[in-house]
Amino acid sequence: MKTSIIARFSALFATAALSCAMMTAHAANVVVGGKNFTEQQLMAEMTSELLEAKGFTVTKKDGMGSAVLRQAQENGQIDVYWEYTGTSLITFNKVTDRLDPAGTYKRVKELDAAKGLVWLNPSQANSTYSFAMNGDDAKKLGIATLSDLAKAVNGGKKLTIACNSEFYARPDGLRPLQKTYGFNFDQDQVKRMDSGLTYQALKDRQVDIALVFATDGRVPAFNFVLLRDDKGFFPSYALTPVIRKATLDANPALGPLLNSLSAKLDGPTMARLNASVDVQKKSFSEVARGFLKESGLI
Repeated sequence: MKTSIIARFSALFATAALSCAMMTAHAANVVVGGKNFTEQQLMAEMTSELLEAKGFTVTKKDGMGSAVLRQAQENGQIDVYWEYTGTSLITFNKVTDRLDPAGTYKRVKELDAAKGLVWLNPSQANSTYSFAMNGDDAKKLGIATLSDLAKAVNGGKKLTIACNSEFYARPDGLRPLQKTYGFNFDQDQVKRMDSGLTYQALKDRQVDIALVFATDGRVPAFNFVLLRDDKGFFPSYALTPVIRKATLDANPALGPLLNSLSAKLDGPTMARLNASVDVQKKSFSEVARGFLKESGLI
């Protein structure tokens, strides 16, 4: 009888201790970051709402440039944000090897671990860069691939392209792409602008080609076609939650939560969610909360 009472009190004590630990973890403040374009702002909002629904206190800091955001995370100012495997591989770790999606993820996971960053489970959304054209123009000019584009440019076609300043300068950007495919845009053929404006510029036919993200909902909505990267220049850009190891160690429940969200995301899903913001003009909060509910995450 005495043993039974002791066992019962031990069980109650263990349950109470576990509850206190969970409450302490959930009381932690988590700083969620995001870059300065739709998909990133949407993921920052979705992550914030998911964590808040599970009891965490969240500070959201989105709208940041890629390099600034990464530096902020390494410095401990940002706890978690969604990064792309190809961006970490090439831009942050300066790896130029051509790797398949699994190899890209494995390499950045290893390299960033040395910097105190943990790559959680990658989603099936590959937000790779792409070049897009209006469907009728691409058909008329016979351009379906980047090799076709190179042939047209080298054949004297004066085509203009809209891209952001970051892509113009980055090591997996315009210059090395042109070198891979053997063509060159003159300086006056390249129109640098904010990422979000490239879609409208192409839609309004202010340019012939635009730099876009493959998962952007405006691509199908505006009847754009993506030019196939037939030489495999762009690496995989799997959208993945990346968290500071110190934050994860202090709040281990964050791992399963973020992985559960990652498991719900693929290319068509991200395109649909992005279109809800950019085409249907819904708020980030409305789209994020709606998806979390329909997915059974909150």
